[in-house]
Amino acid sequence: MSDARPQINETIQKSNRRLAVVCVGFFVGMIGMAYAAVPLYDMFCRVTGYNGTTQRVEQYSQTVLDKEITVRFDANIANGLGWDFKPKQREVTLKIGETIQVAYEATNITSRPLGGRATFNVTPQAAGAYFMKVECFCFTDNVLQPGETMEMPVVFYVDPESVGVEELKNINALTLSYTFLPMSGEKPEVSSAAPIKSNTDADTSFGG
Repeated sequence: MSDARPQINETIQKSNRRLAVVCVGFFVGMIGMAYAAVPLYDMFCRVTGYNGTTQRVEQYSQTVLDKEITVRFDANIANGLGWDFKPKQREVTLKIGETIQVAYEATNITSRPLGGRATFNVTPQAAGAYFMKVECFCFTDNVLQPGETMEMPVVFYVDPESVGVEELKNINALTLSYTFLPMSGEKPEVSSAAPIKSNTDADTSFGG
């Protein structure tokens, strides 16, 4: 009996150690999945256009249809970034497949350099997979010096394949929306709980 008892204790200890290793591995795995979730979700949105995420392409459309669509432009500042940000035109009407350039404008209204990062989407959300951006200020971070104003171009087209999409067949207008956030490490000018500020009071002339 005395020999069996240590063997039983040793078996229990080994089982407990294995259980502890499994638990630690599961915990580490969950942390890893949490960190990976954001970039994976972002990648999913960019590939599929989910949630109105637009697409990035490297060449212009080769097909232009004899059908027009209106694209409206929206601009927002979030989390206390000390910028004034607006589209240079409220909207533009173009042919589906036609590649055009428009522009937004941002001004640093503070007394210190500030960096911003733009998030974006298109509504209706189903159109995100067919809104193709060739060039955009949103592809990189942007830093403005105190009082500096920067013109921010966007080159895009609406994919001709969108006309065959059931959800979009009766859609004649889209809205391209940007929200600028402070870059990581930037200290907001005001509380980070400040609401998003929208600025779409642009002139109606087409610029770019």
